[in-house]
Amino acid sequence: MSFPLLTATAVLPALGAIATAAVPAARRTAAKWLALLVSLATLVLAITVLVRFDPDGDRYQLTESHAWIADFGVRYELGVDGIAVALIALTALLIPFIILAGWHDADPLETGSKRWRPTQGFFALILAVEAMVIISFEATDVFLFYIFFEAMLIPMYFLIGGFGDRAHEHGEKAASTQRSYAAVKFLLYNLVGGLIMLAAVIGLYVVAGNFSLQEIAEARANGSLDMATNTERWLFLGFFFAFAVKAPLWPLHTWLPNAMGEATAPVAVLITAVVDKVGTFAMLRFCLQLFPEASKWATPAILVLALISIIYGALLAVGQRDIKRLVAYASISHFGFIIMGIFAMTSQGQSGATLYMVNHGISTAALMLVAGFLISRRGSRLIADYGGVQKVAPVLAGTFLIGGLATLSLPGLAPFVSEFLVLVGTFARYPVIGIIATFGIVLAALYTLVLYQRTMTGPVKPEVAAMPDLRVRELVVVAPLVVLLIFLGVYPKPVTDIIDPAVKQTMSDVQKKDPQPEVEAAK
Repeated sequence: MSFPLLTATAVLPALGAIATAAVPAARRTAAKWLALLVSLATLVLAITVLVRFDPDGDRYQLTESHAWIADFGVRYELGVDGIAVALIALTALLIPFIILAGWHDADPLETGSKRWRPTQGFFALILAVEAMVIISFEATDVFLFYIFFEAMLIPMYFLIGGFGDRAHEHGEKAASTQRSYAAVKFLLYNLVGGLIMLAAVIGLYVVAGNFSLQEIAEARANGSLDMATNTERWLFLGFFFAFAVKAPLWPLHTWLPNAMGEATAPVAVLITAVVDKVGTFAMLRFCLQLFPEASKWATPAILVLALISIIYGALLAVGQRDIKRLVAYASISHFGFIIMGIFAMTSQGQSGATLYMVNHGISTAALMLVAGFLISRRGSRLIADYGGVQKVAPVLAGTFLIGGLATLSLPGLAPFVSEFLVLVGTFARYPVIGIIATFGIVLAALYTLVLYQRTMTGPVKPEVAAMPDLRVRELVVVAPLVVLLIFLGVYPKPVTDIIDPAVKQTMSDVQKKDPQPEVEAAK
């Protein structure tokens, strides 16, 4: 029996969460180091998965399958394709940086005060989310996926509501109220989506007789499972609704600005760079594979919603006064690009969308974490409270600029390649939508450069005159992300080589071929 590598990759952070939570309250620092070491060990396992995965091999590799709830056809089935491998690696890579960036976010609110936060709980919850996200990427049993898709809401609820940002213009009492509101809104939106998906999961079992993704997809492909058109469409909508909430797609997006605005910067990164990727990943893995005809039927409407997300998110980002809410609305715009690439139904679009998931995770982490370091120094999230920071903290300003330029998809930085592929893939089949979507790039340049200008340039405001530059721990967090942004911007081939075969198989599932150019290239 081979070593269950996929199980180990998910179980290790889960056990680490339990061990971290069990550390005595007086050993606050020990809990932090334990969480960091567990996250690094998980990264080693994720790298092992990456190394052992063969892009030219079977579609699902490192598979595990065991009976679980036999009477209902539920199995413990795991397997990874190239898309899942890339996102597992992204998740495992970001968690150590999230832990390091949040090193002091759960420390006592006041020195010598009896008001305290359970530091152990903060880091344990982060590891718990990591475990649930990883097994969601690995699950090939629909019911198994659903359990962890929903279960990750619980630790995220406590991370948003219990460990929110301390920088609030109206004081701690107002901050506590806003955190509670953001946490409840996050939970309710995602719970409603999950309940609708549960009805669709039950419906899928009634139709197919099991929950195995591979068995159902194969039965659909060979014609042994023939769903009625209306049945397939209703099941698709049930799944897609839940994934669109998680993604988030307009008009189901309104929980994200509240959640990211009130959470600490590391938790905000956990939300948008890690957890939300489960939604877009599931569109590729479940919607397109299980319901190919319904996916094609819904494509025009989904592309319009994605286009609205791109423009709407960017426009609202332009008008934001709050740094973190600006990044949140920018992420809504970026997720619009990802969903547009998925449903463009071209290999360039889907490769670009998958690469965008990875690159957006890295670029958003870089920008939001540096923004968090900035906010922790000044104690304010308002853009108007800053000015001239680059003169007193040039390294902080420089890394903030790189993160911002990556967000606007500057050529030479990682997101440019993925955004370009999405636009090319969309234009090939839907030229009007592709053309309108390019305005999102113009707006991204506007909100990013205006943010940098208002916070980093101009006269030095008295409140930031003594602001320290990035410390060693903060440099350890930011420097690798900057290096990755530059490396993948110049040489994305290591990632595209992994994801492209999986994208081709997804295109085969929906029986779509890339449009041929109207004019043949000159010979």
